[in-house]
Amino acid sequence: MKEEINFEKAFERLDEILNEMNDGKVSLDSSLKLFEEANKLIVICQKNLLDAEKKIEILIKDRNGEPEIENGEPKKEFFNTAQKSILD
Repeated sequence: MKEEINFEKAFERLDEILNEMNDGKVSLDSSLKLFEEANKLIVICQKNLLDAEKKIEILIKDRNGEPEIENGEPKKEFFNTAQKSILD
């Protein structure tokens, strides 16, 4: 079974692929293979981000089961030390 790649590794590989393709020294065949790999990595990144978003939504739900919102936006929490929003 193939090991599942995490977001950071997928994103890092995407960056490598972009740099390689932007260099202009890649053949058409290699470009197509890199594009296919990048497409798979994008799907992995999107899935990981969606999963993280769902987990965050679960964590911010109030006791009534509804997400806490302010004016249609998620409730912003501030760090005690910095007094800066974690969502800004």
